[in-house]
Amino acid sequence: QVQLVESGGGSVQAGGSLRLSCARSGYSPTCMGWFRQAPGKEREGVATISRTGSKYADSVKGRFTISQDNAANTLYLQMNTLKPEDTAMYYCAAASFLCLLVPRDFRYWGQGTQVTVSS
Repeated sequence: QVQLVESGGGSVQAGGSLRLSCARSGYSPTCMGWFRQAPGKEREGVATISRTGSKYADSVKGRFTISQDNAANTLYLQMNTLKPEDTAMYYCAAASFLCLLVPRDFRYWGQGTQVTVSS
């Protein structure tokens, strides 16, 4: 079992930055990721991280950075140069065999943290 708790969401103006955190308890999965879901849209992959590296959605490449502190059991998502289209509920997820940006492949999910970017 893995428990995930996100924090760090909020409201910012376009061009601003936020850092999301995801505190993990339970066993240490080999793959973790961030996903987001805007109202009326499907959940989409933002970034994943594993021992072999990181993957990013094209829409966030160069602006977002995923990282993890294994000693602190925490996953991070540094979001820079935020845009209004980044507005969504952001979810932390864990445990995927292929570690792709595919929500259905992940077994464990947090409750989400809201990010709102105003123009």
